[in-house]
Amino acid sequence: MKNNILIAIYSCVALSFTGCAHEFNQVYKSQDYNFKYEYAKECFANGKYTRSSTLLRELFTMMKGTENAEESLYMLAMSEYGNKDYESAAECFKRYYKSYPKGIYAEMASYYIGESLFQSTPEPRLDQTETVNAIAAFQEYMDLFPDAKMKGTAQQRLFQLQDKLIKKELYSAQLYYNLGTYFGNCTSGGSNYEACIITAQNAMKDYPYTEHREEFASLIMKSKFCLAEQSVEEKRLDRFRDAEDECYGFINEYPDSKERSLAEKYIATCKKHTKE
Repeated sequence: MKNNILIAIYSCVALSFTGCAHEFNQVYKSQDYNFKYEYAKECFANGKYTRSSTLLRELFTMMKGTENAEESLYMLAMSEYGNKDYESAAECFKRYYKSYPKGIYAEMASYYIGESLFQSTPEPRLDQTETVNAIAAFQEYMDLFPDAKMKGTAQQRLFQLQDKLIKKELYSAQLYYNLGTYFGNCTSGGSNYEACIITAQNAMKDYPYTEHREEFASLIMKSKFCLAEQSVEEKRLDRFRDAEDECYGFINEYPDSKERSLAEKYIATCKKHTKE
């Protein structure tokens, strides 16, 4: 009896799905564009974004010059966003804002350009071009709409995106430090330790209030010490002095750091070389 009930339920679901698919196909093939548009709006309202976007891709070109043109383009953009096709959504929102800079949905379209780009940004170890683009989009949004209702969210997004850029620099600096004395990637001279120092120093300059500041400072300190150790004789004294100063500076700025004992160990070693 139980199995018969389950079979009946599955059959109803299957028939319902088949009926819905048949209905959509009929609408899709229809030449009645007003009916098609109303159906697309209904699909959008019910969260059926794949169906609404499928219809709206055709309809928004047909709607140009009509009273529904603006709404159809914005709904298409939101449908693409709902489908998590963020690249297409960003392009649609850009198209909307370019076409209707004073439109009903202009403010939200501007916001969703940044939001779509934000959703498509990769993890920090990968190329951050999209992150930079998303930052630019959110900054433009806040410039265009200083009293925007999504301003708080946009600012939070900017902090999150900036943190990705910082982590990208941190991972790069760590990679240079870990490569250490490997010279296979130093085709233009210099060393990995020097590259680590420059990368970390630039990051601290560009993002002075980052929560990763101590990690950058630690990498600079360790790299300067390692660079001194591997230096040729004529550079050793100056580099050990530089490393010693860096260690003292690190201790002064981060007296409770877990790296303090390492800094003190480095100082003792540096003093042996600077007193010779």
